[in-house]
Amino acid sequence: MRRRLTLRDLVDEALSGVAARPSRLALTTLGTVIGVAALVSTIGLGQTASGQISDRFDATSATRVVVEAGERDSPDGAVQATELPWDAADRVARLSGVASAGTFARVAVGGANVRGVPINDPSGSIDHDIPVTAVTEGLFDAVNGVLSTGRFFDSGHDERGNAVVVLGRYAAERLGINRVDAQPSIFIGDRPFTVVGILDTVSHRSELLDSAILPMGTAESLYGLQAPAAVEIRTELGAAQLIGSQAALAVAPNSPELLSVEVPPRPGSLRDDVSTDINALFLALGGLALLVGGLGIANITLLSVMERISEIGLRRSVGASSKHIAGQFIVESVVIGFLGGLIGAAAGVLATVGVSVVQDWTPLLDYRLAVLAPFLGAAIGLLAGTYPAWRASTIEPITALRTN
Repeated sequence: MRRRLTLRDLVDEALSGVAARPSRLALTTLGTVIGVAALVSTIGLGQTASGQISDRFDATSATRVVVEAGERDSPDGAVQATELPWDAADRVARLSGVASAGTFARVAVGGANVRGVPINDPSGSIDHDIPVTAVTEGLFDAVNGVLSTGRFFDSGHDERGNAVVVLGRYAAERLGINRVDAQPSIFIGDRPFTVVGILDTVSHRSELLDSAILPMGTAESLYGLQAPAAVEIRTELGAAQLIGSQAALAVAPNSPELLSVEVPPRPGSLRDDVSTDINALFLALGGLALLVGGLGIANITLLSVMERISEIGLRRSVGASSKHIAGQFIVESVVIGFLGGLIGAAAGVLATVGVSVVQDWTPLLDYRLAVLAPFLGAAIGLLAGTYPAWRASTIEPITALRTN
């Protein structure tokens, strides 16, 4: 008679074998649970994190354009260079879509150090190697500068070349100045400057926080500054690309190709790049965890085969073929993997939502991943159970009797 084992019989036998050892089932399933949960949660958190980064790509980053002087080689081998005009910020400000603009330059003070002179104790001053920069009034607005005390200098100070200075927060700390109501002064070399304000934060040009900041006109008259080094532009939201294409021509209409213009990347491309990079990283981590779970299934299933040699021998002796034995162990592995994938998918979704709630994020997760995760666990179980099933199918009844 032809021996047959229906799919229902095979599933019943596999479920009986799996349920007969609940503690081992829990331990075996745990590997897949951890692997699938890690995969689902890491990809979900990666998508959520990339979404948060994209959301925070706001006007602060998307509205900044910087124009700097540049140079290039001419056909005769000479180097062509250009300087920014003093009114570069005014020229740029005429463009539609520019919210504010200002020029920036580092000032060479001939090696002179900066020292603070306390009002009540002039002998207590100490020299500091603090960088000196020069800016126009509009630059503070262009970099979203915020004062902790005092005021910014204005265009009048710039035009008259007044000896006034705004200190960056860290420079003020080094000089021991934390208020300006008593009109504190500092010395750059032997020249006194009145401190009119202390700069607390900026969105760009963080070197300003370490600097003594002079009006551009003051730097020109006292230290011979030749030209601004850069124009810092803050545009209206969505206008950065357009301003980036027009700024060089507005600043230097005769040689716009000699200027370097820095514009922010398009938000869409940045969002895609961030999502791709983060998802690739978390996918690799999740795949590694899933591999560990699959190895756990293979290891415990192989151990189960060794412990059930007598059962295998009994089944073979009453007519079960090697295919029946292999099928039973493969189905057991698939069932274990499916259960692990189902529980792991739920745990991964809960982990993603939980972290998002704690961090006040908006959770983002592809529902297809959560739906396919149990079947992915079943596939891992199938692969992990193939070798143990083959080993079980090669056991002969006489071998089982001898072993026991």
